[in-house]
Amino acid sequence: MSGLTVVLFTIALVLIAALLAAAVAGKIARLDGATYPAAFFRAATAFAAVLTLASAVTAALATVLG
Repeated sequence: MSGLTVVLFTIALVLIAALLAAAVAGKIARLDGATYPAAFFRAATAFAAVLTLASAVTAALATVLG
C-alpha cells in the first residue's frame, strides 16, 4: 500500500469519526431539550474538537517520529 493511500484512508477515518461524534453530540443535545440551533452548535463544536484533536496528535507524532 502506498503512502498516499494510507494518508487518504486516515483522513477518511478521521472525518467519519468527527461526523459520528457530531451526530451523537447533536442527538444528545436534542434529547436534553436543546433547540435545533443550539444542538447544531454543539454538534459543530464536537466536530471541530475531533478535528483539532486529530491534528494535534498528528503534529505530536510527526515531531516524535520525524
